[in-house]
Amino acid sequence: MNNDKNYKGHVAMLGASVIWGLNSPIGKAALDSGITPLSLTTFRFVGAAIAFWFISLFTKQEHVKSEDLLMLFFAALFGIVFNQGSFIFGLSLTSPIDASIVTTMAPIVTMIVAAIYLKEPITGKKIIGIFIGAMGALLLIINSQSATNAKSGNIWGDLLCLTAQISFAIYLTAFKNLIDRYSAVTIMKWMFIYASMCFIPFSYNDIALTHFSTIPLHVYGEISFVVLGATFLAYLLVMTGQKNLRPTIVSMYNYVQPIVASFVAVSIGMDTFGWSKAAAIVLVFLGVYIVTLSKSKAQLEAELSHQKESQSPKE
Repeated sequence: MNNDKNYKGHVAMLGASVIWGLNSPIGKAALDSGITPLSLTTFRFVGAAIAFWFISLFTKQEHVKSEDLLMLFFAALFGIVFNQGSFIFGLSLTSPIDASIVTTMAPIVTMIVAAIYLKEPITGKKIIGIFIGAMGALLLIINSQSATNAKSGNIWGDLLCLTAQISFAIYLTAFKNLIDRYSAVTIMKWMFIYASMCFIPFSYNDIALTHFSTIPLHVYGEISFVVLGATFLAYLLVMTGQKNLRPTIVSMYNYVQPIVASFVAVSIGMDTFGWSKAAAIVLVFLGVYIVTLSKSKAQLEAELSHQKESQSPKE
């Protein structure tokens, strides 16, 4: 049974990671075709909200407490609005490869926030992993700052993508109990409706000025992928992965995203790939891997308890 659950979780996370890896070049293509970041983000939020509310009609109805509805609003701010808003604006400024590489910083950022908020211990492995991963991100940002090639990255775009990861790390830690309390569909339908309410007032002018009749058919396909694939389907798959795999294993699947994005972006001539980006990928991957090898607070407490039991005198 456990093997079946693990298999289901691995398939779900692999699917979500491939989808998100494809999202960087596909989303970038939609932005380059004249769709503004505000418009694309609003399409993403509203489309996902409609999809999740529709699917909720066919699932078990859950009563959400009024205080939890308020907490879901703040969860939506950090988990969706600040996260996806910063990412899409960052993607509009930087390259798909840079955006995906920065995304792999998520497990490291989550470890840092968890140490502050959840009092998770900072071990030697965590410190080494965070340092190595940070060097990879720094190399990426420095390369972006000095680049003059339009196909290369941009420091402000990279920093916005990093802000997106920090925001999502806060969401995962500060709202963990809330997330565990309800089903994925219930959580997502409320979070995306709140996110839509927050974004529409800022994006109304952009959407009103969009000439939908002149948008090529392939751009509509790209928008549909971002909305239904990289948002609705990917969030469902991640929730499935989280229910069946340990968090450290889930975070490891971030490695797939830059590989997919890099392969697609370079193959179609949207981006360039050099040794500096390769070195950044290696450093970030190595840093995240070392961090995930470190022991959690629960594991350390269990080991300490086991040592005390083994050292206690037996009757």
